[in-house]
Order: sequence, then structure tokens, then C-alpha cells
Amino acid sequence: MKGPLFYSKILLFGEYGIIKDSRGLSIPYNFFKGALKKSVHLEGKALESNGNLKKFAAYLEHMQAEAPDLVSFDMEALHKDIEEGMFFDSSIPQGYGVGSSGALVAAIYDQYGKDKITVLENLTREKLLRLKAIFGRMESFFHGKSSGLDPLNSYLSLPILINSQDNIESTSIPTQNPDGKGAVFLLDSGTVGETAPMVQIFMEQMKQEGFRKVLKNQFIRYTDACVEDFISGNVKSLFGNIKKLSHVVLDHFSPMIPQEFHQLWKQGIESNSYYLKLCGSGGGGYILGFTEDLEKARKALKGHRLEVVYNF
Repeated sequence: MKGPLFYSKILLFGEYGIIKDSRGLSIPYNFFKGALKKSVHLEGKALESNGNLKKFAAYLEHMQAEAPDLVSFDMEALHKDIEEGMFFDSSIPQGYGVGSSGALVAAIYDQYGKDKITVLENLTREKLLRLKAIFGRMESFFHGKSSGLDPLNSYLSLPILINSQDNIESTSIPTQNPDGKGAVFLLDSGTVGETAPMVQIFMEQMKQEGFRKVLKNQFIRYTDACVEDFISGNVKSLFGNIKKLSHVVLDHFSPMIPQEFHQLWKQGIESNSYYLKLCGSGGGGYILGFTEDLEKARKALKGHRLEVVYNF
């Protein structure tokens, strides 16, 4: 048994904002991937994964009983495959904001979901929202509360435009320019980020009126503008808005930025050689970078490894 591959994702724009109905843009990232496999001799990570799948299967059984109208699974086949040594073989790093649990959720739904919505059918908004609801419920096993966007991205392997919580659509983004000087890149913080504590900090901050104002008047405003610029290929305007967004994050989301990156963050804004933003919930994992001149950014970030995601 070797299941189809499911890829990681990158939420280019919309982290935290989409909780409060900002726009968002999520793209598949094919550098990392995972697939369901079986082995008679399980050890190390495969053995650990098999154990986690047992717990996940028990959760899905409970979920199916609670919401029979939402989704049902071939539980018999799932339990049988887990007993026979099934595990999720994945190169997607956990706690890095690139959707490790999302790919697993997509793979399980694809393999064991009954009457499932497939990628090949006409994906109406209703179908996308239904998938998002199913995936959100499934992924809650890993995160406590999930929007369902990561698995949706992994399952469809298409860029997804989030207009609001109940308005999402698959979209196309401008074709990459392999010879372009500009790039979106990932920067490894070297530490794992935990989603739940970061969301907790955000929810605490939301209790302050000053923070809510900043979120609405600056963070969401610049996020929406970045999404619009990126989709329409307006690179000049995009970098102006990303600089503002990067500034707001540094000033108001500093707990989500690993301490040792505060200076690099500031340096990017001041030198205009690159701009950094959160990738996922922050606190560790990857940080997203945008630059109009990749070579300049590499020099400025000497000693750090840059993984290019997209070329302008």
C-alpha cells in the first residue's frame, strides 16, 4: 500500500487575521510531502506514527457518531490497515507552520471517507465549505481548534483564496518568473512552534480595545491589500504593503516572533533588503520572507538558510 502524495501548504497571508474575517491566501508547497504507507516492521518515527493513527482513528469514530450528517468513514478498513502497520510517511516538519497535520487529515479523508467530495468534480462554494467543515473537525484532534484550511489546501493541491470565514474559493496565482530577482522565501527559526499557546496569546490580546483597533485598521487592512496585490501580480504595491504589515507584526505581535529574530525583523524593514512576516501561528518554525532582490537578502541574512517558495 502506498497512498497518493499530499503536500504541505504555506499561508502566504491571513494568519490570525482570518480568525477575524480578513482575507487570506494559501498555496500548496510541494517541497514537503507525505503519504500513507504500510510496513510489517515498524520502528522509530513509523512506529510513533502508527500509534498516533490509532488515537486519531478512535477520535474519528467518536466524531462520526456525533456528526453523522457531516462525514462517515470506512472505519473497518481504517482499523484493519492500522493493525497491519499503516503509518504516515512524511517529510513535512511538525510545528513549522507548513501543515503537517493538514496533509495527514487530507490523506485519511481521501482513503477512508465515504461519499467523499473529490477534486475532480465541480467544486462549488458549498462543497468547499463542506470540505472545510469536515477537515476543521478532523484536524481539531491535533490543534484543539482548526479552520480546516490546511487540509483543504493539501487535499485540493490548489491555491485557496479566503474572502471571509464562509466565503472561500480555489484561485490561480500569477505564474512564477524563474529568472526574477524577487522571491518569497522561508527562513528556519531553528525551533518548533506550538500553535495552541500562540493562539491563546492572541485571544488574550484581543480583549484589549487598542489591540482590536490595530488588528482592524492596520493588520487586516494591509493583509487584504497584500492578497489583492499578490493575486493581481502588482509587485510594486505588494512590497509597499508587506513592509507596513511587517512593521505592524513587529510592533504588536512580538510574542509570536522568536526573540532572536526581533533584530533581523527590524533590520529588514530599515534596510528594505527583505521583509519578514509570520508563517502560521509563529512562536518558532518557519518565518516567511519577501524580497525584491534575493541576492541582497541572502547577503543580509548570511548564516541563515533561505528556502525559496516563489519567484517574482
